[in-house]
Amino acid sequence: MLPGRNVSRALANSGLDWVCVDCEHGNVDDAAMHEAVAAIASTGASPIVRIPGAEGWMVKRALDSGAHGLVVPLLQTPAEVTQLVRSAKFPPRGVRGFGSPFPMGAFSALSSDVAPPLSQSEYLAQANEALVTIIQIETAEALRAVEEIAGIEGVDVLFVGPYDLGINIGHPIVDGVIDGELGAAIETVRRAAAKAGKKSGFYCTSGAQSREYAEKGFDMVSIAADMQALPTYMGATLRTAKGG
Repeated sequence: MLPGRNVSRALANSGLDWVCVDCEHGNVDDAAMHEAVAAIASTGASPIVRIPGAEGWMVKRALDSGAHGLVVPLLQTPAEVTQLVRSAKFPPRGVRGFGSPFPMGAFSALSSDVAPPLSQSEYLAQANEALVTIIQIETAEALRAVEEIAGIEGVDVLFVGPYDLGINIGHPIVDGVIDGELGAAIETVRRAAAKAGKKSGFYCTSGAQSREYAEKGFDMVSIAADMQALPTYMGATLRTAKGG
């Protein structure tokens, strides 16, 4: 959520498989997104960009920066998801334009020392299959259509945004508690993804919760946000220093 290549690199170097560059709720503009994606990729972790909406130009900007995948919030209908997938794919599967000089560097960072970096042609040849499209299920309408959304070709992950999903189905998370109705909705998403042969993800806010949802069968879980981790760590350290 915080801008800056050094922040992004430090997070990625902590051993994470992926780092989400949050352009929806974070303090991250277009230039900061480019810097973060490159810094994360340089460590061998995968930069995943959460875009603010599903507009085609947002998809293009994120993927052209070198993102290995997209998280797309607040989609509601299968038609919206189908259009999103088309925006993320090069022809003939979609309508994404080709020409950015930046994304190849985000993949050559994963190559061995003796392997040459990806060329533009190599990137074009593998992008439609290699880039990950992650659809957030966080509205009542999307929940009702979740099996149809899961079955759309080009959707790779159904990712539960529990806070918005809870609000939208009338069962908000209060004091960190997920009630029975919301818990059942979350499980509905996981099962729909599994049935369609897709992956499922869940937004977690702690290591304990991440372990819990991984054990429940979710394939992709977050562990914390920088704007959560920084004040939490500093506050705990300060209390210790004061003898609290």
